[in-house]
Amino acid sequence: MAQGAGRGFGRRSLLHGAAAGSAGLVLPAVTGAVPAGAAPALVRRGRPRASWGVQAGDVTASSGLVWARSDRPARMVVQTAATEAFRNARTWHGPLLGPGTDFTGVTALHGLPAGEQVHYRVLLADPDHPGHAGEPVTGTFRTAPDRRGGRPAGVRFLWSGDLAGQGWGINPERGGYRVYEDMRRLDPDFFLCSGDNIYADNPIPERVTLPDGRIWRNVTTEEKSKVAETLAEFRGAFRYNLLDANLRRFNAQVPTITQWDDHEVHNNWYPGQVLDDDRYRVKDVDVLSRRALRAFSEYFPLRTLRPDAHGRVYRVLRHGPLLDVFVLDMRRYRNANSPDRQTDDPQGILGAEQLRWLKRELSHSRAVWKVIAADMPLGLVVTDGPTDFEAVAQGDPGAPLGRELQIAELLRHIKHRRITGTLWLTADVHYTSAQHYAPERAAFTDFEPFWEFVSGPLHAGGFPAVKLDGTFGPEQPFVKAPDRANVSPAESPQFFGEVEIDGGSGELTVRLRQEGGGILFTKTLQPGRVGQ
Repeated sequence: MAQGAGRGFGRRSLLHGAAAGSAGLVLPAVTGAVPAGAAPALVRRGRPRASWGVQAGDVTASSGLVWARSDRPARMVVQTAATEAFRNARTWHGPLLGPGTDFTGVTALHGLPAGEQVHYRVLLADPDHPGHAGEPVTGTFRTAPDRRGGRPAGVRFLWSGDLAGQGWGINPERGGYRVYEDMRRLDPDFFLCSGDNIYADNPIPERVTLPDGRIWRNVTTEEKSKVAETLAEFRGAFRYNLLDANLRRFNAQVPTITQWDDHEVHNNWYPGQVLDDDRYRVKDVDVLSRRALRAFSEYFPLRTLRPDAHGRVYRVLRHGPLLDVFVLDMRRYRNANSPDRQTDDPQGILGAEQLRWLKRELSHSRAVWKVIAADMPLGLVVTDGPTDFEAVAQGDPGAPLGRELQIAELLRHIKHRRITGTLWLTADVHYTSAQHYAPERAAFTDFEPFWEFVSGPLHAGGFPAVKLDGTFGPEQPFVKAPDRANVSPAESPQFFGEVEIDGGSGELTVRLRQEGGGILFTKTLQPGRVGQ
């Protein structure tokens, strides 16, 4: 949602070398600017290096995806084992990494043991000389528990969103993206990123002066010196975040479930939009979004989206008998942002096909808890200019209008199909809050009460809280937000949320946390109980 800060353009200097392999997954310390790519996209020969680390994604009880990026053409090989010693390791032959995917690739792992720690290492070999392989890079993840029989294992995961926004990039003097180290130490089963993984429309200046006169100094790159328009610039925006050692360590330990929102393309974008933004030569948002989705598909492991961007972002991840995660895409299928007061809106914010999918998958779910991972909030009034609206709510507290009609249809479906245990999680607004929705407070009443929790940003400007829309009867028992716009990470804590489901009782506890790990708000929900 939030728009950018200054457009400072920094000098360009050389990032000397790139650390190899498993030696801490550390790139050299960087102060100042870095050229395009940092690990050059030149076609070279020798021993490939995976200096950008590894990551696992969309892990289930028996499968997972492992991602890596090479500094030159390479064959990706993954080995898995039960321990870090890699005895009796199983070998998976992955794709050839080349310039067509910006030297990134994903290897799919199948037949893994349920509920177990899996250790993996990625080897990148010269495709013409397979014996010439670089140093292995290691990672680990836990598979989801088995859905059959016995007492289910508990589940604990984190969520947040919004990274490197409003010109607040990697600041080595502050320790970079410190929130990732806080989250890594909690050792969750997985991390749900609620979107805005990059800010393609927010350049990273070399320095920003804070209100108190202090200087914020960013690591900069050529691609991040301007808004992203070309495929190379979108790729460079995703690479930028991987310069941070905290993020690389986190990725090596915690698998991800990733969705996208607007800033992967442009602030508040929608299909068919033509930009009125002087920074852009390419004004057609459909062209920009195709390039952005291509880069997104190359830099994150999603089982429903191929590296050539064919497929979709919305999907369901099943995490044992206690949890299903329904990942939405509230960006690619929406109608245009508008005053949003129409009385008929079949397209809405999800599109008709995604809505049918969501209703069907929720109806089929047998999980105790059904987390709906939304990239935008429901009852918070998010504006787009003086007259239009960006999310679901438009500030009219009466009967559903515009995009609210689609959400009302979904909530009605959940009630009448007696679907229990739904919970909404999101980020987007750059503060943290808890909303409880109840029909006795609402203009639309044909639904069961539910909770929505907001947490973010991971590393971006903080923004004041927005108004609530009364259509679905929200009440906000907790909110923490700055009192002015674009408060830097040096001045305001960054936020993330934690969800823990007890394996015995099935109780679900949500904790809203801030950078440093402090708990701001806690809510415990009982399984199968309506009206809590």
